[in-house]
Amino acid sequence: MSATPPLGEACPNADSFPCNAGTFEIISLALAAGGAGLAMSLSLTKKLNGMPRGSDLMNSISDKIKSGARSFLVTEYSYLIRYVVVTAVGLFCLYFFDPVSTEKLDGMRYSVCFVMGAFLSASAGWNGMVVATDANVKTTQAADKGGLNAALQVAFTGGAVMGFMVVSLGLLGVSLMYYLVGLGYDNAAESDILMYSADALAAFGFGASSIALFARVAGGIYTKAADVGADLVGKIEMDIPEDDPRNPAVIADNVGDNVGDVAGMGADLFESFVGSIIAALVLAEDDVVGIMLPFWIAGSGIVASVIGYFFVGIKNPNANQKELLMALHKGTIIASVIEIIFAAIIVTFLFQGREAVGWSIFGCICLGLTAGVLIGQATEYFTSYAHWPVQSIADAGETGPATVVIQGLGIGMISTVIPVVILAITILVCDYLAGLYGIAMSSVGMLSTLGITLATDCYGPIADNAGGIAEMADMDDHVRETTDALDALGNTTAATGKGFAIGSAVLTSLSLLAAFKTKAGIEVVDITEPTVLTGALIGGMLPFLFAALTMLSVQKAAGAIIVEVRRQFAEIPGLREGTAEADSDRCVAISTKSSCQEMILPGLYAILSPLAIGFTIGGKALTGLLAGAIISGMMLAIKMANAGGAWDNAKKYIEIEGAKGGKGTDVHKACVVGDTVGDPFKDTSGPALNILIKLMSIIALTIAPSIAGAEEWEHWYWGLIPLGVMFVGSYVVYKMFWRGPIEPDQTQPPEGSNLSSVV
Repeated sequence: MSATPPLGEACPNADSFPCNAGTFEIISLALAAGGAGLAMSLSLTKKLNGMPRGSDLMNSISDKIKSGARSFLVTEYSYLIRYVVVTAVGLFCLYFFDPVSTEKLDGMRYSVCFVMGAFLSASAGWNGMVVATDANVKTTQAADKGGLNAALQVAFTGGAVMGFMVVSLGLLGVSLMYYLVGLGYDNAAESDILMYSADALAAFGFGASSIALFARVAGGIYTKAADVGADLVGKIEMDIPEDDPRNPAVIADNVGDNVGDVAGMGADLFESFVGSIIAALVLAEDDVVGIMLPFWIAGSGIVASVIGYFFVGIKNPNANQKELLMALHKGTIIASVIEIIFAAIIVTFLFQGREAVGWSIFGCICLGLTAGVLIGQATEYFTSYAHWPVQSIADAGETGPATVVIQGLGIGMISTVIPVVILAITILVCDYLAGLYGIAMSSVGMLSTLGITLATDCYGPIADNAGGIAEMADMDDHVRETTDALDALGNTTAATGKGFAIGSAVLTSLSLLAAFKTKAGIEVVDITEPTVLTGALIGGMLPFLFAALTMLSVQKAAGAIIVEVRRQFAEIPGLREGTAEADSDRCVAISTKSSCQEMILPGLYAILSPLAIGFTIGGKALTGLLAGAIISGMMLAIKMANAGGAWDNAKKYIEIEGAKGGKGTDVHKACVVGDTVGDPFKDTSGPALNILIKLMSIIALTIAPSIAGAEEWEHWYWGLIPLGVMFVGSYVVYKMFWRGPIEPDQTQPPEGSNLSSVV
């Protein structure tokens, strides 16, 4: 524990509340708010269950999407169960033989925390996926019978179930585990028990991060392999519309929206949410009020999000994109304002006697909330077709696909400037106001209204699926027009959500890095030291390696889908004419198998790299690794997410607004190519980088007690274990999954396709 109080001043009266609060009092508001959020999620689920589902054909299509999503998650989780068991055993052994306290039960505490973090993260993803695949057909029905506002309400309610489920399970899980792991310390001081409990929660975050990484990577590979395969053969080669039922990959494409953008994003932000709380707990050390504050702020944020939910809606049946966007922003803005009021009340109550400290931390909470909103607005500017950046990509389409790609890359690169400036100001001001704890609380503040923020993000895939069902069920044009308007809005909210996810990931990772330094006993890190610089170089390289592996995986998996779709068009008589049914199950099976296999190698490097560096070289090198990964990972993630979103909406700009001559023109085809290039940027590699930097940071925090006080290279022999697993795992994965290329003669377009005219 540091000589200086972690919050600058010690609690003024150790014998009265809140300074003498027990563990249950610390988590009391969090438990109540988490329960309220869970009740809200269950209430919305019941509301959705009572809504009409439409015709038998619509239900048949929806059931296929739901079945495919379930099949994917069951397959993915069957892989992950083995990983969870092995890692839990490893953590048990590590902290049984080298306990943080003097008790052997630390091994059990860490392993149980890890398993619970993984279980709750997976549960949030599963439950969100189930509701989303049920809401899609009901959104289509609402668009048909009720119009724009009715469809918006159904889709947003489906997204809200996911949002409230994530924050409720996250807060209930981290609160209950904090209480439970503090039990059984018979001979330890109360202040030590508080710190031991926070240390063990790092394993909870490790479990949540692990599931998030694999869910994001596998889900991203799945959704973009199916999307790219469906678009290249369907739209470009066979010249059939998007979501046409003749396309064998269209069901897999719609499944991918759920497993990637619902289950994957939910697991991603679940980890950010709990990770920010854990970092603040660790940095608070033994300050009871500092420990209590993140629980109470997160809890009040859930209540604020529930209130904000009821303000989402629109009255104009012919609303444009700006009006639709404002309908969603209204709920988020109201929730943020209410949360600021709640935070002021909580700070006033908890910081009596040290008001200056309390209001400094309040400023950090407000800065975090504001930074999240501003980053979202900046992302919206660069990815919405209402603004110049996206329109400039459509303009570039007049000279072909190459200039579309070049313009999109430039837009993606320049879009990094504003978020970096916003985060830099937030970090510097919060450090001035309240030190490292203030930075951690800015992250908690940013994520406090995650319930409604995630709802606006998960709404998008539901609207996208609704449009697909309308197309496949051959419904009236007005239905598709309604769902297209909601889908275009969903593309913008998805891009905004990805920007928010990146910003929160950076603040969370920085807080976890600070917590790691504290626990590892590292006071000064000199970048000119060879070991630190080596760690920084390796850390800066890892996001590029990770992004490259996921991009290559999308290419390979998409290639398999393309081969299968071409085969079916060539071999199934009447498929192109619409008199025969496509074998969509085959494409679902290919996407499921390939994505689950391809997630292994990126996950291997993400998990083992910090272990290898930390145990082989030492804590300072690991600090450099984390710093390098955070910096390069942030830039690459913003660039890829925003470039991909801009390419996507440039295509939508032409299709929905009729710009540049509308659908079917050479400009449109050029923008379809750009959109296809951008698919793995925005939905696979870019979003997965958020989890990469958080996962490595939480792993470092988890092993910090084991490397604290050790000299450089002192435990190098332990580092040989993760290094050996990394090399052997790479060889095995290469032999089993990577070396089998698709035969060239299988990749030729079928007769009658128009690929050559596009190229």
